[in-house]
Amino acid sequence: MAKQKKFEIFPIINIIILSLFGVITLYPCLNVVAKAFSSQGYVISGQVYLLPKDFQLDTIKYVLTQPEFLNAFKISVVVTIFGTLFAMLLTVLTAYPLSKPSLRGRKFFLGIFVFIMLFNAGMVPNYILYRSLHLTNTIWALIFSGAFSVFNLFIVKNYYESLPETVEEAARIDGASNLVTLFRIVLPMSMPVIATVTLFYGVGYWNNYFAGVMYITDPSLKSLQQYLYDLITLAMNTTDTSGNAIMDAESVANVTGEVVRCATIVVSTVPILVLYPFLQKYFVKGVTIGSVKG
Repeated sequence: MAKQKKFEIFPIINIIILSLFGVITLYPCLNVVAKAFSSQGYVISGQVYLLPKDFQLDTIKYVLTQPEFLNAFKISVVVTIFGTLFAMLLTVLTAYPLSKPSLRGRKFFLGIFVFIMLFNAGMVPNYILYRSLHLTNTIWALIFSGAFSVFNLFIVKNYYESLPETVEEAARIDGASNLVTLFRIVLPMSMPVIATVTLFYGVGYWNNYFAGVMYITDPSLKSLQQYLYDLITLAMNTTDTSGNAIMDAESVANVTGEVVRCATIVVSTVPILVLYPFLQKYFVKGVTIGSVKG
């Protein structure tokens, strides 16, 4: 009986501890959202915690009308869309032949990719490479920097290996080439893992600020995350990244440095929050099936 009572108590204690960790994790996010929609007086006095006080949308409107924010948002959207498409094309075209045991030198190529995943040249060689190719201060630097992930490659490769070989053999008997088989037969059967890896790449591009810090100095090419990085790390209370006045207190109400930072963070996360629910169902299925074979 004593053992049975301990067994029943443990799940309750476990739920309580995990719930506390969940609240601790969510609090900073909820606090930022609350500050973004609260009046500046309550934010400055430190009275905003989980819920907005004196709800207002002036700061959100202010952020959405800033030229620097709009330009950074546009750069991030362009880089995320085209970078994800380019990365997925490279990943799919590389993973498909590596999933075939009949490929000559397959173990050698897989060994190279494993080595690349474990060891990286580092920041300095990468910067020298991009500079020698004249890619610094170009949008291509932001796209190429995240264009390939060995981890994602192995997820897609393992998923391809789990597909029935008889379907591809039937396509070859009908005269289909390797590319036709890949794009018309294999890819439609691989939508769970394709959606999962696409989301991985998309989130990676959207959240990537380090590539901008490394390769971009032109303000017109700064991504949204680099804009946020500058906005937060420079501790701007009255000036923006260009050194201009961040607010005109007589013409714009409820706009201060702290509120603007919170509102900018909230607005920048909206696209990912909108996209994520549509692809969430593919996460577990895609990764689980892709991890069956090594």
